Amino acid sequence: MKLKTQVLALAPSVVTLWGVLLVMPGHAQSQPYPSKIVRVVIPWPGGSNDAAGRLTFQKIAESWGQPVVIDNRTGASGTIGAALVARSAPDGYTLLVTSQSLVINAHLYKKLPYDTMKDLIGITPLAAQIGVLVTHPSLPVQSVKELIAFAKSKPDQLLYGSSGSGSFLHLAMANFNILSGTRMVHVPYKGGDAAGISLIAGETQVMIGSTAVVVPLLPANRVRALGVSSPKRLPQTPDIPTIAEAGVPGYDYVAWVAAFAPAGTPRPIIDRLNAEIKKALDTPEVSGRFNNIALNPMFSSPEQFAALLKSDYDRSAKLIAATGVKVN
Repeated sequence: MKLKTQVLALAPSVVTLWGVLLVMPGHAQSQPYPSKIVRVVIPWPGGSNDAAGRLTFQKIAESWGQPVVIDNRTGASGTIGAALVARSAPDGYTLLVTSQSLVINAHLYKKLPYDTMKDLIGITPLAAQIGVLVTHPSLPVQSVKELIAFAKSKPDQLLYGSSGSGSFLHLAMANFNILSGTRMVHVPYKGGDAAGISLIAGETQVMIGSTAVVVPLLPANRVRALGVSSPKRLPQTPDIPTIAEAGVPGYDYVAWVAAFAPAGTPRPIIDRLNAEIKKALDTPEVSGRFNNIALNPMFSSPEQFAALLKSDYDRSAKLIAATGVKVN
């Protein structure tokens, strides 16, 4: 496990504030929320989860006038960080920003140190993670329909890469196999960048890659884009059709980066956090920087997010069962 902690400093008074909080915890806790440093645990350093969490909570910290600590707790596909938050006091001072791996892990691991659907409360998504179906340029296909026909003519011969077994990119492609009736073979890599490199090198022929990895490759024609995994076309790539409109009706696979709090956190605190996140996402500064790293802001009420979590939890169960992948 790797640990990396960073304070999003706001002003010279932060050090003084830290000292006051240490010697006067009772006084701090009696103040309106938030009255002390908020810790945001992010299990995925350096990637889209980390960027979404830092950009959003930096803006929130500025609004509050309170510092926020970003605490990277890596390991076990995000379960170490999630467990830390699930076991924390439900007071709004320890939060989690993580990916859809949270609901995937519930079916991927035989046993977790927390109950995914009971020990954490979803505050809201921060960003949508959308995939792009791409092929190596040498593959003789120009569309989703042509890929399906070609794959059906060569069952179990085409290889598709992903960022790892049970990852969003793996399940997005597994879902494509199921809905299109194709049989392409999964090759897991350690991360989306590695999967992209393998595709460029011709080691694999197909993948659904993240927009952050795929979009920069398009101008040089290093990969051929056939469709996006979302129900609507992306503003960054308006000429690329959705997979659903291009040949797989009903296909819709969008992941998320989202914020969570421990179960039992008072509803007024959840509502305050929900409102602050919306305010941050609505600023041109945050939304613009999201767009620069191929992330799409995503927001909902806690009730809407709870329904989405249940839907994604159930869908992940079916896809994990279909792939047969498990982690001991």
